[in-house]
Amino acid sequence: MSLDPLRRHSAVALRTMLLAREISAVELMEAVLAAAERLQPGHNAFITLAPEAAMDGARAADAALAAGEAPGLLHGLPCAVKDIVNTAGMRTTFGSLLHADNVPTQDAAAVARLRGAGAVIFGKTTTPEFGAKCLTDAPLFGRTPNAWSLAHSSGGSSGGSAVSTALGIGPIAVATDGGGSTRIPAACNGVVGLKQSLGAIAHSQAPDAFGNYTYVTPMTRDVAGTALMLQAMAGPHPSDPWSVGVPVPDYLAAARPEGDLAGKRILFCAAPPGKPISDAMQAAFDAALGRLADLGAELIPFDGAGLDVEPIWRAINHTTWRARFGPMAEADGDRMTPSLLRQLALAGDVSGVDYQQAMFDRAALFRRVQELFERADFLVTPTLSRAAPGIGQDLFDPLEIDGVAYPDMRPNWFPWCMPFNLTGHPAISLPCGFTPEGLPLGLQIVGPFRQDAALLRAAALFEAASALLDRWPEAAFA
Repeated sequence: MSLDPLRRHSAVALRTMLLAREISAVELMEAVLAAAERLQPGHNAFITLAPEAAMDGARAADAALAAGEAPGLLHGLPCAVKDIVNTAGMRTTFGSLLHADNVPTQDAAAVARLRGAGAVIFGKTTTPEFGAKCLTDAPLFGRTPNAWSLAHSSGGSSGGSAVSTALGIGPIAVATDGGGSTRIPAACNGVVGLKQSLGAIAHSQAPDAFGNYTYVTPMTRDVAGTALMLQAMAGPHPSDPWSVGVPVPDYLAAARPEGDLAGKRILFCAAPPGKPISDAMQAAFDAALGRLADLGAELIPFDGAGLDVEPIWRAINHTTWRARFGPMAEADGDRMTPSLLRQLALAGDVSGVDYQQAMFDRAALFRRVQELFERADFLVTPTLSRAAPGIGQDLFDPLEIDGVAYPDMRPNWFPWCMPFNLTGHPAISLPCGFTPEGLPLGLQIVGPFRQDAALLRAAALFEAASALLDRWPEAAFA
């Protein structure tokens, strides 16, 4: 079997082929590493590749099957990991010059679960410094372009994981999401990005475990692959209080696109009050609503009021970063990303009372979303207000949407992402179409708190109705 057709298979199909010994883990890993090496110069999806460790892991996976050992859920599947998630014995830089030689001695809890399920880690994907913006560039490695266009951004902060997955370099990848960092690049690159419910996957690296709003997440080409990763990564862990006591349902069964959405009520909104949306995104959103209606869902508009979280976000997020990265900035600021330093400075005038008020507002936001779910089974929005911007876009540059420049990128590009980091509700970005120029567009579906399985079912049905999985970036198999 030639290498490129092998990489076209989904994670679930590859797992079946590996367990049936129709292909070997070594053969698959050779294909993945060859693609990573070939595509790295143009797309810059990796900070570190670990071919020797990856091939050792693949050989061990084949030997275990040959010896009759019981396989894990991800037995022999190549997996990339975002470079802010700890991997024992494999360099983890956080995208920072200050950690360029850092090698953790312990896996993050989610990575340990993946390894325990048989996944073989082959590299660390690009991230902006400490995952601190919605674009993927940093002094350590430069810029990571979009999988579909070298002239456009990959989004961020999990840009490397999204690009690797979109190009078919590897079937699955680990991302993170602190304000949209999985869903933004998933939408930009035409893949599936889930931000699961708070606690569904333990986050052992969160410094504030109780006030946490960040997530270690799956990144895959299809919903079935997301379910496969979630099944392996989920479950309680003593490091994360939000995970304790959370049951693990059968995500694989939930993600089968069986039946329809008859009887399900969906609240939808294209843009929050006063926020823009591009013509291409509006057209794709309208078409997506049509597919949901065809599946039998009852569609109900809502106005999006009460979900503007930018002031809450700044008070909580930037003070968190100031506590974590402020001492680094004082000592080595000349070696750090300018946009990160500007965000740290924005927290300088936030008082302790301001922070606590933001935490009160976070609780009120959760209750506002809970009220919406008293009227509906799901919320549906665009993931982003427009497709990926140009490769030279900076966080503090104006964002252009259909010829109009908007001064604040975050609240105007991804206003629908940040609310659900703060509330903890599960949200998934799915491909829903393309711009006339061929750039992917994403739809976000949000589910009730801790109803990740129900969300995956709705997502799988929408994905099947959309029929976009056969479309690949031209670069993937060049």
